[in-house]
Amino acid sequence: MIIHDSPFDDVPLRNCSITERIFDGLKRAPDAVVLIDGPTGRTVTARQLMDDIRSVAGGLNSLGAGTGRTVALMAPNSPEYCTIFHAMAWAGGTITTVNPAYTASEVRHQLDDAGADWLITVGEAEATARTATEGTDIGLIVLGDDTDPVADLRGAPIESQVPVDLDNHVVVLPYSSGTTGLPKGVMLSHRNLVVNVDQILAVGDIDPGEITPVFLPFFHIYGLEIMMNCYLAAGAGLVATLPRFDLELFLRLAQDHRAKRLWVVPPVAIALAKHPLVDQYDLSSVVQVNSAAAPLGADLSEAVSARLGCPATQAYGMTELSPASHVMPLASPRPGAVGQTVPNTQCRIVDIDTGDDLGTDAEGELWIKGPQVMLGYLNKPEATAAMIDTDGWLRTGDIGKFDQEGYLFITDRLKELIKTNGFQVAPAELEAVLITHPQIADAAVIGVPDDKAGEVPIAFLVSASEEPPSLEDLQAYLSQQLSSYKQIQRANFVDTIPKSASGKILRRELRDLPLS
Repeated sequence: MIIHDSPFDDVPLRNCSITERIFDGLKRAPDAVVLIDGPTGRTVTARQLMDDIRSVAGGLNSLGAGTGRTVALMAPNSPEYCTIFHAMAWAGGTITTVNPAYTASEVRHQLDDAGADWLITVGEAEATARTATEGTDIGLIVLGDDTDPVADLRGAPIESQVPVDLDNHVVVLPYSSGTTGLPKGVMLSHRNLVVNVDQILAVGDIDPGEITPVFLPFFHIYGLEIMMNCYLAAGAGLVATLPRFDLELFLRLAQDHRAKRLWVVPPVAIALAKHPLVDQYDLSSVVQVNSAAAPLGADLSEAVSARLGCPATQAYGMTELSPASHVMPLASPRPGAVGQTVPNTQCRIVDIDTGDDLGTDAEGELWIKGPQVMLGYLNKPEATAAMIDTDGWLRTGDIGKFDQEGYLFITDRLKELIKTNGFQVAPAELEAVLITHPQIADAAVIGVPDDKAGEVPIAFLVSASEEPPSLEDLQAYLSQQLSSYKQIQRANFVDTIPKSASGKILRRELRDLPLS
């Protein structure tokens, strides 16, 4: 077995919950502002946040939504998102994070699959939430829209962490498609989140007191762990209310708060490299632009770096890794690489045909082992076993190689997953809906490169009628059940969908078919 070890010293495994870990950072400067509402400028200090977490934890527990319960949180970024997430963790519960742009059917699927007892949402998503919970016993809580949205959730404070099994209690249940299939609940423990915070902070540079604007959604593991948990644990702060990406607001907040680091996805990196608005703002405080969630090409990285006068780096991970396994050291960035292996983590590069381990500069599937590897997929032991072997090695489904200095380069993908604007799109999910269209006999979906989104879904379809449906008809049909980012951008009608003897779609063969 050829092991590619981390070049960094291991970090100690702390015996604390994720909320206790962020409290360690918040206690450094209790009066410092750590959360700012972007549009209004409303601020929350470290002391206020800790007090709010304790009191909301008590309120949730008194409602029966705390200890041992699963609460779905469906809301855009806000200071209160941080409060509610950590209040549930403090109260000994489990949070499943839901995209507020989901349709009612998507929300209902996640609520049912996660076994949610309660759904907490905001006014703008209330109609969807009520439709999704109709006919169930799931309790619904709609936050207020005044200066204290969690006022109705406050109760007698819980002064200390409700005891939990740090290694086995599922504190958060985000949804991911993994390498294939429909979205699955990723079981992450307190240990997973705490150690990954320490792994990231050991390599990445986040200084106490620095503030950065965050548009990356907290319901996504990138926003949840890299932004919310790492920044708070470092004693840093966030402009936490950018409900959706607005380039002008993002640039203004970065300028006004003298942000040192900007955290983006490739489509935003393109804007930083090319959009004329960038020249209207003073970004001289920025020392690093870091991109993740999808590959950032070396050319784009260098263009951003040249425009802003600082390194543009990228990191690598996945929800199943809590999420980070590779982070780029600011002191020695390398264009095209996704970083070096974080502490406490081992990697293998495995030949996809023979299963043999490969050495330096050889391409194969990336396997990862470390304390940040998920517990597994909720109620899906077969999918878990397909992802993690009996020795704890997680098969990423990505093809990569290590150079002599231990920098990882991702070169291709084995997994079916489509990454569009940083979001996951599972081909199987689109196919399952398309096949229900009365004019479609069979369907297959793949991702194709796109300059702005990274990738976009396109469909290969077998018509069930002499007059096939138009792309517009199919898009309208999909929009009734799926979020807009899952929308197909092209429909290609074929005689048959190439499949294996077992019925598995041969997606690589689809890529060789002509596009109409």
